[in-house]
Amino acid sequence: MSDRHHHEHGHSHGHSLRHRLQHLLTPHSHETADKLDPALESSARGMRALWVSLVVLGVTALVQAVVVAVSGSVALLGDTVHNTADALTAVPLGIAFVLGRRAATRRFTYGYGRAEDLAGIAIVLTIAASAAFAGWTAIERLLDPRPVQHVPAVAVAALVGFAGNEWVARYRIRVGRDIGSAALIADGLHARTDGFTSLAVLLGAGGSALGWQLADPLVGLAITAAIGLVLRDAAREVFRRVMDAVDPALVDRAERALLEVEGVGGVGELRLRWIGHRLRAEVAVVVDGDATVRQAHAIAVDAEHALLHAVPRLTAALVHADPAPLPGETDPHLTLAHHTAV
Repeated sequence: MSDRHHHEHGHSHGHSLRHRLQHLLTPHSHETADKLDPALESSARGMRALWVSLVVLGVTALVQAVVVAVSGSVALLGDTVHNTADALTAVPLGIAFVLGRRAATRRFTYGYGRAEDLAGIAIVLTIAASAAFAGWTAIERLLDPRPVQHVPAVAVAALVGFAGNEWVARYRIRVGRDIGSAALIADGLHARTDGFTSLAVLLGAGGSALGWQLADPLVGLAITAAIGLVLRDAAREVFRRVMDAVDPALVDRAERALLEVEGVGGVGELRLRWIGHRLRAEVAVVVDGDATVRQAHAIAVDAEHALLHAVPRLTAALVHADPAPLPGETDPHLTLAHHTAV
């Protein structure tokens, strides 16, 4: 019933006449300034995280590429390719954040936040491609072993790879959690695993230093397996987001908040969905059947207001008021039953 909110919600939390009149007579700016500014700021933070991590990983991959060229280490080559691919995932995510800032249109009525989910799919495909390349290179080197040159340089490059990836991982995960971006969090976990695979390159370098030529390609295969594990986790997260999965704890939290609203006698169907890194809710609440339209609307506004305070990163909610059922009364939704039957 209500998809708009009070402009100065931070200054009034009661159910006074003035509070209700303001909700009825003024634009409910949880849909406008109060929520638009944080939404734009979250996208801006995501963009900053992407650009900073792109620079750091780019420098890391460049250092490693120079060492690969002079050493011939296939394990370091796999790690370098993976780091480069990780850096390049900033491109689709950046495009998604830019698109997400655009206003909704009559064609894209929910806006362009879903572009972030498409970017997540691109990230998964990038991880899969890097795993395939690393595995193919390692198998080729197993069939044709070659000595690794400049082992100390390979070891230093591996440490550089670990340091760069771990810093980027911490930064991406922190910002991703703050703004609610599953794609950015997954990319951060991806970078963290890259860091540990960089350390694994040290084992290959140590084996080569001891004269065991197979150590380098075997570590390359181990890196491929690690990338595969990351691929599995990233694909699962992206699949859940595309399928509108949410943490059940958020649903519980929303229900508790609604039941505390004065005038809400129960909570019916409650749905939450992610659109990019923002949440949207749809819910039916039970109100007194004798309430006027204005009274029911005011309760719906209060319910939406409570949701916006209780559920992190929720930007809008559509609240429908249902009258409390009376004994012997026909279900008011009966005429819709044949449209919703499975």
